[in-house]
Amino acid sequence: MPQFNVRKIGAPNTLEHRVYLEMDGTVISPFHDIPLYANEQGTVLNMIVEIPRWTNAKLEISKDELLNPIKQDIKKGKLRYVRNCFPHKGYLWNYGAFPQTWEDPNVIHQETKAKGDNDPLDVCEIGELVGYTGQIKQVKVLGIMALLDEEETDWKVIVIDVNDPLAPKLNDVEDVERHLPGLLRATNEWFRIYKIPDGKAENQFAFSGECKNRKYALDIIRETHEAWEKMITGVTDAGTLTTTNLTVKQSPFRSDPNNLPPVPPNQTLPPAPIDPSIDKWFFISGAAV
Repeated sequence: MPQFNVRKIGAPNTLEHRVYLEMDGTVISPFHDIPLYANEQGTVLNMIVEIPRWTNAKLEISKDELLNPIKQDIKKGKLRYVRNCFPHKGYLWNYGAFPQTWEDPNVIHQETKAKGDNDPLDVCEIGELVGYTGQIKQVKVLGIMALLDEEETDWKVIVIDVNDPLAPKLNDVEDVERHLPGLLRATNEWFRIYKIPDGKAENQFAFSGECKNRKYALDIIRETHEAWEKMITGVTDAGTLTTTNLTVKQSPFRSDPNNLPPVPPNQTLPPAPIDPSIDKWFFISGAAV
């Protein structure tokens, strides 16, 4: 595997903060340049960690900035944080995305009856170690949930780091419930209620909230990888998405890094202070599943 590192620009908890990905010292796109599969058999996948477990800042791959750095989401001009819905503190997992996947907003899924959300596939990594923003984890797929977010299909893939001590015992969705009882139920609850403190309605799930098995998840991953391939090769219109990449040989959007604007060197800056209200607990009536 190539050597991946992060290059941080600006202080965390500011509008200027960006986390770029480097491969062997060159800034690349985490959306397009990191391979989806980490082995030839396709049984181990690369996951990009955007949000470490227990944290609240909503960080995500920027789809419309050159080379797609990870940045904090902005709503109404302010940095976005998820609220703590008791008993949950921040995100329950290392949360991130699969590279080289795309939920095509032009396609309606035949079972969820909703279009794709125009993002890379979301991933929840349930291993015991807390990750860091920009980390590339090698993971095995266990299952998938289908959140319906504002009439869009927003898949959530359940995975575990292959180096986690529990990984050999977890091979499919039923193993998660056996060895980590309550985690899937808590995951469903978290996604249902996490927007309620911001005045939004409870989220809904397809399949009555059921977590589909590994085979189903791998089929969705393959479909979204194929959708990405059509987008990055120009077969499908990418819309406002930035398709600049450095490594995809068949892509008309492939660029020489020497022809792109330089990215500033790494900056190690202390996080800016955040509003103390971010640590407040919200008690959502009827949250238990």
